[in-house]
Amino acid sequence: MTQHHIDFEHINRAALVALPALLGRWLPDGKREGHEWVARNPRRGDREPGSFKVNMNTCRWSDFATGDRGGDPVSLAAYLFNIRQGEAAARLATMLGLGGDA
Repeated sequence: MTQHHIDFEHINRAALVALPALLGRWLPDGKREGHEWVARNPRRGDREPGSFKVNMNTCRWSDFATGDRGGDPVSLAAYLFNIRQGEAAARLATMLGLGGDA
């Protein structure tokens, strides 16, 4: 099995451009409030939107109820889908149409 280099920075930059569409897909019950996407956290029994927020300019995200947080699209995907960062990066690269060793 060969090991591929994953360019996290390149993937995160590309994902930031597509962030509104990604958030609409990943957190469809959310809504834009100023420069933040406010949604329910799908990883827990969150009844109302408000404690889970993603900054749409930087992709810094946080669940203020649990303290879970991150600072880029790859970490958000890894968290939301409960996968490793490398797998999240690879899936994002594919979703964004980035070539091979993105």
